[in-house]
Amino acid sequence: MREEPFQPCVYLMASQRNGTLYCGSTSSPIKRIWDHKQGTGSVFTRKYGVTLLVWYEFHGEMGAAIKRELQIKEWKRRWKLELIEAGNPDWRDLYEDWF
Repeated sequence: MREEPFQPCVYLMASQRNGTLYCGSTSSPIKRIWDHKQGTGSVFTRKYGVTLLVWYEFHGEMGAAIKRELQIKEWKRRWKLELIEAGNPDWRDLYEDWF
């Protein structure tokens, strides 16, 4: 695992296309997503096999990323799916783009 700079980010992960979704925020996206993929990121992602990074958004400050995370968590599921589809219609694992 390479060292990464502080980069506030909010992200959505999925178990599969239209599957279980997880929304989170972090200042170390590469490490945090890797943790989810290894089953150490959260109990929820491990339990439901949520390992695909399907959407992310960088922010200038961690407070802004947290605010956006909380906003998205309040959304209807349909809105989250539309957000993913708008930028990632094939539901590719975007984590692969970072390497």
